[in-house]
Amino acid sequence: MLEIKDIHKSFGDNEVIKGIDLKIDKGDVVVILGPSGSGKTTLLRCLNFLESADSGKAYYGELHVDLKSVSKKDINKIRQKTAFVFQNYNLFNNKTALENVTEGLIIGRKIPKGEANEIAKKALNKVGLSEKYNSYPSELSGGQQQRVGIARAVALSPDIILFDEPTSALDPELVDEVLTVMKNIANEGTTMLVVTHEMSFAKDVANRVIFMDGGIVVEEGSPHEIFVNPKEERTKKFLRRVLPEDYTFHI
Repeated sequence: MLEIKDIHKSFGDNEVIKGIDLKIDKGDVVVILGPSGSGKTTLLRCLNFLESADSGKAYYGELHVDLKSVSKKDINKIRQKTAFVFQNYNLFNNKTALENVTEGLIIGRKIPKGEANEIAKKALNKVGLSEKYNSYPSELSGGQQQRVGIARAVALSPDIILFDEPTSALDPELVDEVLTVMKNIANEGTTMLVVTHEMSFAKDVANRVIFMDGGIVVEEGSPHEIFVNPKEERTKKFLRRVLPEDYTFHI
């Protein structure tokens, strides 16, 4: 479904992504872990062309592109196949929850307004916001705003949804409601690539976990391989810092 080969990205003299390969199959839930500054978010943004990669090849189904010289036409085709959930919601403050979801359908997909409204309502229902169609972002909690963001992505029926630390801007008591929605979507077979610090989601929902540091993939494997039997010392060091103190690895 999605394959990236040898992607590089620098900001000035700072090389943030250093030749990463990535492959995601239909139905995969892949979680990317790593410390701040490891390149996780930049990688995700390059995959949806919110940032321009310096080099690399990408295969989105049958569409093959050079990431440095990709055309606007191909970028638009790829964005028809992907959806992005941002850290900070990125909602239109002057639009209702329903209008925030229909915007991409009407403007981006050219779907008639009546049909877009029905699609948007189904998506909002799916994330538990059936009573918030006409609420503005200022009238919603952070968790509800992020669920609108997820509904906006779901409504597009993309081949893959990219999540960029979707709970990082939330108060701790609101995190679970968003993770529950994400788990439900994953259980429906939605293909997902998730950058997150939520270890429980990675352990319980992902079928593959990638650990990044310093712009490279240090280690990847199943949740059991990464959380129970990591091979790389850098992975172990990171997990010791973020997991409970009594957590032990198999030797």
